[in-house]
Amino acid sequence: MATTLGVILGNRNFFPDSLIGEARRELSALFAALEIEPVWLIDETKLGAVETWSDAMKCGELFRRNRDRIEGVLVCLPNFGDEKGVADSLRLSELNVPVLVQACPDDLDAFGLERRRDAFCGKISACNNLRQYGIKYSLTTDHTCAIGSPEFRADMVRFVGTCKVSRGLRRVRLGAVGARPNAFNTTRYSEKLFEAAGITVNTIDLSEVFGNAAGIADSDARVKQQIDKIKSYADSSKAPDESLKRMAKFAIVVDDWMRELGITATAIQCWSSMQKNYGVNVCTVMSMMSEQMLPSACEVDVAGVVSMYALQLASQTPSALVDWNNNYGKDRDTCVFFHCGNWAKDFLPDIRIGTAPILGTVLGEENTVGALEGRTPAGPVTFGRLSTDDVAGKIRAYVGQGQFTDQPLDTFGTRAVVNVPGLQKLMHVVCRNGFEHHAAMTRGHVAPAVAEALDTYMGWDVYHHGAE
Repeated sequence: MATTLGVILGNRNFFPDSLIGEARRELSALFAALEIEPVWLIDETKLGAVETWSDAMKCGELFRRNRDRIEGVLVCLPNFGDEKGVADSLRLSELNVPVLVQACPDDLDAFGLERRRDAFCGKISACNNLRQYGIKYSLTTDHTCAIGSPEFRADMVRFVGTCKVSRGLRRVRLGAVGARPNAFNTTRYSEKLFEAAGITVNTIDLSEVFGNAAGIADSDARVKQQIDKIKSYADSSKAPDESLKRMAKFAIVVDDWMRELGITATAIQCWSSMQKNYGVNVCTVMSMMSEQMLPSACEVDVAGVVSMYALQLASQTPSALVDWNNNYGKDRDTCVFFHCGNWAKDFLPDIRIGTAPILGTVLGEENTVGALEGRTPAGPVTFGRLSTDDVAGKIRAYVGQGQFTDQPLDTFGTRAVVNVPGLQKLMHVVCRNGFEHHAAMTRGHVAPAVAEALDTYMGWDVYHHGAE
């Protein structure tokens, strides 16, 4: 997905003009490779850079005109730059987006007036002013880094993820379908704390969903279309026609409701009313939504689906909700992720529709058709969790990275074996801080981007596992 960034080229007029032109050309090449659309001055100021108050006013006005498009701002210092020009531009822009400050390095053989930069020093001054102005900002991994370097490219990829998470969370609309299972106090959350952060929760009762589903005729063309989608999505050979029909109608009702209210993600009461009063598991429907980048969490875990959405925004791939479920033998850094299960197809190349044997022991296995089966293959994984601390009146989170492995695992449901360096320490953090047993996961390594967004820009308390 393309990203729009505001770009400020900082300048001081007693440094060579050529450094600004070189930076613009190198940035243009990098932006093209990363699908970034820059919003920057071109000929409105000298070299399209920012130095004076007049330059800052022009830059601020340009950014204000594009406020709805700009997801973050890159401050590039090809030389020392002018700290006031940079800070004034951002203040005048009235933007509330992530800011990355980058400084170009000097070469040891180019300390003469023709090539000297002094950006190492200028970055310190720029950050000092941003802090004075109350503007939040991010830093590159190395204090100075060449625009064409692999290090800066990685920094930019991370920063784009941070921008996506910060922007997405501040305007997301969620749907809570049904009441949380009575046995699960663990999925309690503060709707007001989320609202204060820009996260809106809409609700609907399961009785309304079941009633609307009952009003859809079996002959309705949408039912057949939805059944066809289910059959093309996963192996449904073991699913009775009646179960597929119920899943299809549930999907139609929820989809209509989401469209009506502009809902992006859902948390659904997947047991036990679903099985007792509707006769299926809706895991397949939830999986299909998550695969379409409309994440759906089980057990009305609203904080869980916010966690899913945050990871999805950073990775731009589907996410899923998992249980930290089992140890893996005596391996202290390996465990089992499990759910019964509703993971997106992105995690399950061998996806098939089955039943939920554990729920089936008390609800009747014939009423649990719709749970998915599948194993996640080896690869990188990012996990994380948000939780509302109602007593302290704040939102807390943790995030980290690991690896899916291909180690043997003989069980059912949606499942994965995961290696997490320092797992025992992480479990102490989870338990000591009262986090839930649910976590979100996404494929790839995006924990730094998520941690930066939640900590620096959302202002939440974040434990970044493995970063210490």
